[in-house]
Amino acid sequence: MAVTEARTPLRRRPAQRRSAERVQLMLDACAEILDDEGYEGLSTTRIAQRAGVAIGSLYQFFPDKRAVAQALALRNLERFGERVSRRIEQGGFAHWTDTVGAVIEIFVDMHRTVPGFRVMGFGDVADVNLLDASADNNSVVAGRLRTLAVNVFGVTDSPQLARAFAIAVEAGDAILKLAFRTDPDGDPEVVAEADRLISGYLATHIDISGATGTNPRPAGSYGRLPDPRETATRRVTLRGLQQAPSTTAASGSPACPAGGEPV
Repeated sequence: MAVTEARTPLRRRPAQRRSAERVQLMLDACAEILDDEGYEGLSTTRIAQRAGVAIGSLYQFFPDKRAVAQALALRNLERFGERVSRRIEQGGFAHWTDTVGAVIEIFVDMHRTVPGFRVMGFGDVADVNLLDASADNNSVVAGRLRTLAVNVFGVTDSPQLARAFAIAVEAGDAILKLAFRTDPDGDPEVVAEADRLISGYLATHIDISGATGTNPRPAGSYGRLPDPRETATRRVTLRGLQQAPSTTAASGSPACPAGGEPV
């Protein structure tokens, strides 16, 4: 289930499958041009030519190249969120902080393999507020990952949690940029440092216990990642903020947001 909820920059949503496929061709063409020539080489004319569509068809859906880039960044965010959700739903983590490594691994893989992602990513090359006019791109990504933590692991949402995820995403973004600056495929040692730093940082802010009520957790179970199939009561403690034990069963599945038709 996706953790993203895209805000479409489309002038109008494609009403038919053929129109939707044409829009995807335009986004694919945009990604290819970004890989070949960077954002400076992008234009609506070039996108239409590469996609094999009339320029009038492009303008039916997009007012300018920025809107096409925005749609591509939103598609990147949607696909990133879907991959993260699927990976976490698969389970197999010894500790919830191990999911940080999985998230980083997905980002690195997309950087290596997804056309246009190396240049566009989540949009900073075009505009730091490309995903949402009211928030910078990293804040949008941090918000999506925070939502996942709340929905899947039962973490209590709070301003402290929002700040922790914002800092973690900013730090991760900077370190991963360094990893790809020194190695086109991402320096594995720098990537490993990103995992270590962010996991350690978040571990000081979030403590997920599998204990029920006030009973002490079993020895060796500190930080155990809850099995998504379980319906155990959780107690979640944020440093400086404690939530009373819940009396309701917690669901292990992330909420499925109301999303529109993908662009």
